[in-house]
Amino acid sequence: MIDDALQELKQAAEKAKDALKRELSKLRTGRAHAGMLDSLRVDYYGTSTPVSQMATVSVPEPRLITVKPWDKSQVQAVEKAIRESDLGLNPQVDGELIRIPVPPLSEERRKELVKVAKKHGEDCKVSIRKARHDALDMLEEIKGSGGASEDDVERAKKKAEEIVAEAGQAVDQIIQQKEKEILTL
Repeated sequence: MIDDALQELKQAAEKAKDALKRELSKLRTGRAHAGMLDSLRVDYYGTSTPVSQMATVSVPEPRLITVKPWDKSQVQAVEKAIRESDLGLNPQVDGELIRIPVPPLSEERRKELVKVAKKHGEDCKVSIRKARHDALDMLEEIKGSGGASEDDVERAKKKAEEIVAEAGQAVDQIIQQKEKEILTL
């Protein structure tokens, strides 16, 4: 029972870190990458569809993304979705290919992105602390029902705190790495 509670805590911490990495991958750095358009959805015959499911997205140069919709009639819809997104990109239609130059980030914008990254990190830590709270409640329940001795539960609580501390350090490292990536010209 105690091992189950600790295992759930570890899994919750891993899930929170994975979610953080996904969120940070959406943050724009100075280089173009196909993942920048992952959150972008296009109205495709009445259905909100991710760009990656209706077009070929490639990065031929470090500062250029190209999008080639499979259905040529959707070029304007994709271009409109990119233009209206909060990515700050200005697509250019070239026949059936959409070229998206990725401008270099200003110093001010880089600092804003670092703040956003830190906010995501803090949200991740909050979810890890919530998982710790749930695990500690579960351990108290086990102790109350007589499923384990008080000493075993106390050791498990210390182990839970260690898991949370390790996860917090891992989150800090992920954020520092992303901050360095954002601030590098």
